[in-house]
Amino acid sequence: MDEREFFENYYAPKVEKKPVWSSWVIHLSLFLLTFVTTLIAGMEWVTGKMGPYEFNSLSQGLPYALGILFVLSCHEFGHYFAARYHKVDATLPYYIPFPPIPYFINFGTMGAVIKTKGQIKNNKTMFDIGVAGPIAGFVASLIVLIYGFTHLPGVEYILKIHPDFFSPDYGKDALNLRFGDTLLFSFLREIFTKPGQFVPPMSEVYHYPYLCVGWFGLFVTAMNMLPVGQLDGGHVVYSMFGEKIHEHFAGIFMLILAFLGFEGIFEGLVGIDWGLGWSGWLFWGLILYFVIKIKHPPVAHFEQLGKGRMALGYLSIFILIISFSPAPLVLTM
Repeated sequence: MDEREFFENYYAPKVEKKPVWSSWVIHLSLFLLTFVTTLIAGMEWVTGKMGPYEFNSLSQGLPYALGILFVLSCHEFGHYFAARYHKVDATLPYYIPFPPIPYFINFGTMGAVIKTKGQIKNNKTMFDIGVAGPIAGFVASLIVLIYGFTHLPGVEYILKIHPDFFSPDYGKDALNLRFGDTLLFSFLREIFTKPGQFVPPMSEVYHYPYLCVGWFGLFVTAMNMLPVGQLDGGHVVYSMFGEKIHEHFAGIFMLILAFLGFEGIFEGLVGIDWGLGWSGWLFWGLILYFVIKIKHPPVAHFEQLGKGRMALGYLSIFILIISFSPAPLVLTM
């Protein structure tokens, strides 16, 4: 045994590695918990009823739960496989369950994340890992939305939930929730529905599990594609244009979020519904500023991306534009 081997065996600090099975238990447990919370959330969205929950009624939340886990998994495994392709060590997705809270807008989950363990040394690798998730999640959302619009139930479906839906007094003196429309959502609605067919308004979309999941997928994609800090959009814009241009984009979008957030608060205070803002954007902006940060950390080696990657980058920016809603969630009386 030479001197180096002696030191490594007797003096080098021992690092205890966690057993592989324990990591799998964590990922699987979070997945199953998220399945349960999205199952409950799906049942609540579809039926419009909150607990107590009966086991038989939970089956109504199954399309929503499976759909939302499909979208989240596509997004995170897009990141995961891109990282593995570049030999960057990454964890499996950590799904984040969100328990049902009475009178609280709840999708059953706060998303999912993976964690890269190694340093990303160049912007090409950064770009590939950053762009793979949103594009995979967007395609999954697109599939779910197309299926939802081409398999819309008849008007009797909404009448089972709201028998007074066509009454002149429907919704009066009640708190109403409306999902914000997007360019893509409205486009798909136009081309995949037939004239004379009953199409739910944005104030009833959440009762339709596939439309709700698809809309949620676009919402999450838009939030992640904002070109700020270490969001997916931040990785993409930084890798495409470099530090200075990324900072300009990040600053502009932070101002947009602040404007939309204060606009949403103003509309709520004065009791008007212009649909031009949402107070949640201000909250998201504060998280970006204090937690995620606005600037993107530098990589060791930066070079101009090729035409293929630049085209994918512009496509991801286009996805942000068609998936973004200035007022995604509107509560009115």
